[in-house]
Amino acid sequence: MEPREFVLSNGTKIFLGKNSENNDELVNSFKGKENTILHTVAPGSPFCVIERLNPSKDEIYEAGIFCASKSQDWRDNKRDIKLHVFIGQNVKKSFWMKSGSWKLKSNPEEILIKKKIF
Repeated sequence: MEPREFVLSNGTKIFLGKNSENNDELVNSFKGKENTILHTVAPGSPFCVIERLNPSKDEIYEAGIFCASKSQDWRDNKRDIKLHVFIGQNVKKSFWMKSGSWKLKSNPEEILIKKKIF
């Protein structure tokens, strides 16, 4: 199953998993590489990959909106959504971890996506 692919307003491509198995495939294909990955602090969201290091704050925030809006946290709550931002070189998976779960080797950066209710 292919991940979802979106293009940010500046033309940068991002990739989002569709479910836990697809998240595993996505992160596995980008782990150890130079890229930026986002995931909600709460479980139940796609992993989002920006296929390069050091994206701008605007790119991270726009990609974060895609990631957050596809999450269970976005669906179930009215509050703003917290996301972790990390690089593919900082992820690892142990054989005993459930599908869609990954461990970080170091503490991630955290951003807040404002949830605007219309």
